Amino acid sequence: MKGTNLGEFEELVLLTIAALVQDAYSVAICDELEKHTGRVSKLGVVHAVLNRLEEKGLVKSRLGEATSARGGKRKRYYEVTQAGKIGLMRSKEVRDGLWRIIPGFNIEPA
Repeated sequence: MKGTNLGEFEELVLLTIAALVQDAYSVAICDELEKHTGRVSKLGVVHAVLNRLEEKGLVKSRLGEATSARGGKRKRYYEVTQAGKIGLMRSKEVRDGLWRIIPGFNIEPA
């Protein structure tokens, strides 16, 4: 497995795949990212990130069934691997730890 450090966009894509569960394919990932971040994600950029995440062993992909709506083409679906889950948890722990040490930002809920 290649390096497992996650860039910001890689982390967002990985979180989106996890949230979409069984329906995580490139167009759905782009739509969900835009919905939650307000940023339009280009399909080519998302494809590049998906390839990189797969090379790192953080996601795995499979081809779905061919459909007439897609002219007989098959969608490629993505799933977070155990290594991907661990990577996401590590990222969250690092971020949470840093948030806790920022003076004045540690606001307790009422």
